[in-house]
Amino acid sequence: MTTRDISLVALMAAVIVALGLVPAIPLSAGVPITLQSMGVMLAGLILGPKRGAAAVLVVIALVALGLPVLSGGRGGLGVFVGPTAGFLFGWVLAAFVAGFLAQVFEASEKSTLVRTVQLSGAAILGGIVVLYACGILWLAFFVKMGLVKAFWVSVVFTPGDLVKAIAAALITVQVRRAVAIERK
Repeated sequence: MTTRDISLVALMAAVIVALGLVPAIPLSAGVPITLQSMGVMLAGLILGPKRGAAAVLVVIALVALGLPVLSGGRGGLGVFVGPTAGFLFGWVLAAFVAGFLAQVFEASEKSTLVRTVQLSGAAILGGIVVLYACGILWLAFFVKMGLVKAFWVSVVFTPGDLVKAIAAALITVQVRRAVAIERK
C-alpha cells in the first residue's frame, strides 16, 4: 500500500465512524438501523475491493480495541458476540463485493444515470445481499434464532438499506467525478 492508499483507507474509516454518530433507530432482535452500513457501501464503491475492505477492517480493529466507534457509542469485544456481530463481520465482505462489482462496472464509459444504476446494483449486492447473508446466518446459528425467523427479522431493514444503497451510488458518482481515485 502506498501512502495515498493508507490515507484513503484512514479517511474512509473515519467516514464510517462519523456515520456512527448519527443516532441508531433500534428495531427487532436488537439490530439497529444505522448509517454505518452506508459507509461500508461507500468504502467499497469509492475505494474498490481491497482498500474498501481495509477501511472496514480499521473500524473493526478500533471496535476490538474498545473504542466506542459503532452507532450508539458501542465498542469492545462484547459486540463480537452480540446479535449484530454477523452484520459487523459481514461489513468486510460487503465492502469487498461492492468494490469488486464497482470495478467490473467501471470497465467502459457510461452516462451518469447508467453509472448510478450500476453502482446502486453493486451496493445492493454487496452492501445488502452479502451483508444480510452474514447477519442472518449469525442470528440463525449463533443466536439460535432459526433461519426463517432470522430472515424475517432482518427483512424489515431492506427499504432503508435500499435507500442507503442508492444514496451511496449517487455520492460515489459525485466523489469520483470530483476526485480521481483509482479503485484497488
